[in-house]
Amino acid sequence: MLVVEYLYLAATGVLVLSGLTMVGMAIKAYLQTTRRAMIHVSLGFGLIAAAAIATAISAFVTDFDGVRSLLLVNNGLSSLGFIFVVYSLVIYD
Repeated sequence: MLVVEYLYLAATGVLVLSGLTMVGMAIKAYLQTTRRAMIHVSLGFGLIAAAAIATAISAFVTDFDGVRSLLLVNNGLSSLGFIFVVYSLVIYD
């Protein structure tokens, strides 16, 4: 494996770990406050983490062929995740 591939895995790991941490924190906040906005935060960061995981797995399985498709799926899922996060800010009481 190339150095850049190790760096990609490390960056993906940090993104996934921080995203799942936000998911856990949002679920905990929801259980304490029952604010619906926290559900949207957890869904948003869950989608962002899922996009990173799916892209990394797909990239290594396909040996980085079809990069345009990988980027399209990654950006689509990430954008949907950010829409949930922004929506949680809009509906927050």
